Amino acid sequence: MTRPLAPRTAAQAHGRRILEAFRAAGATEVAPDILLPAETLLDLYGEDIRARAYVTTDPVRGEVMLRPDFTVPVVQMHMAGGADPARYCYLGEVFRKQDQGDTRPETPRDNEYLQAGFELFSREPQADAEVFALFHGILAPLGLDATMGDMDLLLDAVDGLPLPDDRRAALRHHIWRPRRFESLLERFSHPVPPRHFAVNGAPWTGERTRAEMHDRIARLERGAVSPALPAIWRERLHRLFTIAGPAPVALAELRVLADHIPAIAEAVERLAGRLDALAARGIDPETVRFDASHGRRTMEYYDGMTFSFTAPAHPDWPPVASGGRYDALTAVLGQGSGNGSGGGSGSGSGAIPAVGGIIRPALVAALC
Repeated sequence: MTRPLAPRTAAQAHGRRILEAFRAAGATEVAPDILLPAETLLDLYGEDIRARAYVTTDPVRGEVMLRPDFTVPVVQMHMAGGADPARYCYLGEVFRKQDQGDTRPETPRDNEYLQAGFELFSREPQADAEVFALFHGILAPLGLDATMGDMDLLLDAVDGLPLPDDRRAALRHHIWRPRRFESLLERFSHPVPPRHFAVNGAPWTGERTRAEMHDRIARLERGAVSPALPAIWRERLHRLFTIAGPAPVALAELRVLADHIPAIAEAVERLAGRLDALAARGIDPETVRFDASHGRRTMEYYDGMTFSFTAPAHPDWPPVASGGRYDALTAVLGQGSGNGSGGGSGSGSGAIPAVGGIIRPALVAALC
């Protein structure tokens, strides 16, 4: 009689099989450090990352944290000396703090769990479909629900709002924080009462510099004379955020909405091309659910296509797999590296278009 594998051992076994599938797709296996400099992650995510990561201080290296994910160190490695295009895969633990509070949350995060991942650096227009199809094929025997989103649609919609640049920038910055986004949208939808700042000889105090305070005052003064966002634009945004359903049906709705939000027209046609590319790879687009707000619930470095695979029998589980496109992340981490050039959504100086994702082998093992 064969004794069943222990959960951790079973997860490792499934992780190795997933890794082999990634290697068969041409990926080179890499093993990023477990202990990472905190500075880069804090620069990318701000202080919010402290609520999710284990942070400590080393007398020589300074502030460090246990690896909260693989994407950032893989991108750093690639931008420092990798070739373009390139494919990488990995298998290892990531570490996340549990949610704050006295009661156990409905969907708790594990403190430590295994990830198997794949990252593709490529300027090929069908890279999104290739990565999605790779994950779809690996996970097909598990009967998971596939969901796709596209942050391009939302970011382009915000860029098309009839608002001053600084207000559009504020909305873009908070699009991954729905409550804060709605608060800003509410404020920008109404006239701002003028504010009067006293001019006297009192000293400037606080942690901000004099220049930063002057800049803040100038933005507040500009806000008082900026026109309010017409209500129709807020309604159009909310209509976009709520589009969800089988991908072809959602695409038809998006094409109608593009007549009213012209800024999303190109992103809508890119989505159409992506669905055609999936169909060419044997995936019926009708079996893929599109959710326009899907990307707002993922890591905020995703700026294009996003996806997840979830277990319908376990709605309380986190996604078994998730991923997406993160061109802007390569631009930020590639500053000064001299590698790459523009190309693809969100690309900038030093950017290399990239898309990838992770699978949680422990959840795969639990479903087998």
